[in-house]
Amino acid sequence: MSTRKILIFLAEATVIGLAVAFVVMFFFRPNTLERRPVVEFKESAAPANPTPAPRGTAQDMSGPVSYARAVELAAPSVVNIFTAKVVTQRSHPLFNDPAFRRFFGDNLPAPGKRQENSLGSGVIVSSQGYILTNNHVVEGADEIKVGLHDGRSVGATIVGTDPETDLAVLKVAIDNLPSITISQSDAPRVGDVALAIGNPFGVGQTVTMGIVSATGRSELGINTFENFIQTDAAINPGNSGGALVNAYGQLIGINTAIFSRSGGSEGIGFAIPVSIAKNVMEQIVERGHTVRGWLGIEAQDLTPELAESFGAKNVSGVVVAGVLPNSPASKGGLKSGDIITQVNDQNVTTAKDLVNTIAKITPGTETRLRGLRNGKEITFTARVGERPQPQAQKQPE
Repeated sequence: MSTRKILIFLAEATVIGLAVAFVVMFFFRPNTLERRPVVEFKESAAPANPTPAPRGTAQDMSGPVSYARAVELAAPSVVNIFTAKVVTQRSHPLFNDPAFRRFFGDNLPAPGKRQENSLGSGVIVSSQGYILTNNHVVEGADEIKVGLHDGRSVGATIVGTDPETDLAVLKVAIDNLPSITISQSDAPRVGDVALAIGNPFGVGQTVTMGIVSATGRSELGINTFENFIQTDAAINPGNSGGALVNAYGQLIGINTAIFSRSGGSEGIGFAIPVSIAKNVMEQIVERGHTVRGWLGIEAQDLTPELAESFGAKNVSGVVVAGVLPNSPASKGGLKSGDIITQVNDQNVTTAKDLVNTIAKITPGTETRLRGLRNGKEITFTARVGERPQPQAQKQPE
């Protein structure tokens, strides 16, 4: 083959090879011909025709950017509560002095009366008009007005109260109200975002943000039954009864109290978990009051000193300090000085543990109590009764 033919053959082969390579790159790797930027940034992909995320989804309520969607979902369900009650002022002690009365006769001024107004917050938990709030917000009120998110004001009636958890259920005669979504989570976690919505100082609906600082707070001396969520979201007077919600606008607690030396928020607020509030509300709506178990004993913690005096060293339990006559404990054979260590195989270490454990037992249930009497192990069986309802405090005359 001549040199000329060899050169023509190589040229044709080269052209064909380049053509094939171009076709392969074009169809199988089309991005190869695109111009690449000098610096590549990690950017979020956006669809050609973006559509808003469904309302109430995690994508829609991006916490680090804004909690506006959570507030938009929850705020319409949070109401302002205004109460009024007539209080009789005490007469001056001098007016009761016999010599003073003999001198002035019956022309002494009558005890004056004045109206006290207070404010708080509440949460609509049912479209039927049921509202959850704190008992101390409405206690002793002669008149209750509820200010709705849309500006309407309507009278409310008390369905029932539970002073031992500081909860109350109100009802307004309006249907199709915007009820809040209740969180289905068993319990919030420490570090979760928490938003407090209420009416602090009567300035109008306000939202504050923080985190869940702690859970299971008890022995604060606020209520008989305590299991508070602690949060650093600012809670001030007027927030009581308002909503504590998560980053998705779901109710996780009812704001109840603050720890403060100045009267204002110091970053320690307490809310009743929604699981407790929901249970109390259901009982109040169904029965008109709450139902809890009761033994009828006075108990105190077993301190090391008491344990030594009872001959019960290295024992954890509760000392029975007193037993009410004809109470379930009395009928079950318990006596003062007995030590209770277990209730239905569940250990109890403090008087608060015992009260809470018994309260959860349905009245009428046979319950086994284990403990010590005179240093010897003993087992009792008691039929749990119903805890008496606390008496309402009488207003001063």
